[in-house]
Amino acid sequence: MWLPQSFGLTPYMPELPPLSLYVHIPWCVKKCPYCDFNSHALSGGIPEEAYVDALLEDFDSEVTTIQGRELHTIFFGGGTPSLMSAKGFDRFLSELEKRIRFSPHIEITMEANPGTYEHDRFRDYRKAGINRLSLGVQSFQDEKLKALGRIHSSDEACKAIESLRGMGFDNFNIDLMHGLPDQSINDGLMDLQKAIALNPTHISWYQLTIEPNTVFYSKTPILPEDDTLWSIQEEGWDLLDNAGYRQYEISAYSQPGKQARHNLNYWQFGDYIGIGAGAHGKITEQESGKIYRNWKTRVPSDYLAKDKPYEAGSRVLDVNDLPIEFMMNVLRLNQGVDISLFQERTGMMFSDIESQCRQAIQKGLLEPDRLQPTKQGRLFLNNLLEIFS
Repeated sequence: MWLPQSFGLTPYMPELPPLSLYVHIPWCVKKCPYCDFNSHALSGGIPEEAYVDALLEDFDSEVTTIQGRELHTIFFGGGTPSLMSAKGFDRFLSELEKRIRFSPHIEITMEANPGTYEHDRFRDYRKAGINRLSLGVQSFQDEKLKALGRIHSSDEACKAIESLRGMGFDNFNIDLMHGLPDQSINDGLMDLQKAIALNPTHISWYQLTIEPNTVFYSKTPILPEDDTLWSIQEEGWDLLDNAGYRQYEISAYSQPGKQARHNLNYWQFGDYIGIGAGAHGKITEQESGKIYRNWKTRVPSDYLAKDKPYEAGSRVLDVNDLPIEFMMNVLRLNQGVDISLFQERTGMMFSDIESQCRQAIQKGLLEPDRLQPTKQGRLFLNNLLEIFS
């Protein structure tokens, strides 16, 4: 029976996890009917200067969480971050680097939508320091884009990708959904084939889900049957694999060495500071070993108000919750993680989860030599996670 040999020691936190920064830009041109993110349709322009000021002040309030670390990744999410000018990003990143050391190989990603910018702005984003883009395409079929409430066309998406590549972005992600309203198997695979043909370094490919507090939740469109969804997924896996895109996480596929490093830090239970309206963070305190989660004021006008704090709340993770918090992240990864990472990132001993691991192995859901889901474990991930909850 499997038993790691190196876990008889007292719990310890040998070093702090890598540190990332998430920056939330909460505005968009139009709220999509499936979106449950903290995004707000614009009525006028972005209060860019005031918001950058607030982001920097918000970061300053987090200074004690740095604990001597450098930043490995930055991710600008939203909303639609590409609504902000390159000048705004340049100012923010220049001021940020005065406050914290950047890793020499830092990854700086910005989400962008094909219908929200002039293509020549890509050059200025690149000059500002952004070196990776995530383009929210979702579909290459105009009727599907219309059903999703997107403001761009298939042709605009293709031209945007051609443009960003011409402006020096050789590392970019295409965000693509399947299981769309009235989508056939051929429709779903056609979208994926088009994305592959454009040769991005990374493809995020995931199923549309209907979330509470969205238009689709109250007015649910006709979605494909389960058999159709399964066929799209199975055949899509083969398409991606044959094209050299390796699945490394539930909905993430990359060319060799092009995994999203920012998201990998989440999934490996790393630390991240969250700034901006509605942003969340996770921080490990080295002296005590405690792990904190915090979140910021959601409504942009409240976030910008001078008399209100940026932080809306925080909590210390209970030691009893750490195993499931850890597993909910690392078991998303196809290759999982080494057993030692559990102790390194939680400060707990392997003995705290040994019985659950044995149970998962016996059920064929977990590999016997590392914290890695089996093929069956990936298909029934909720069942696997229940064992640790």
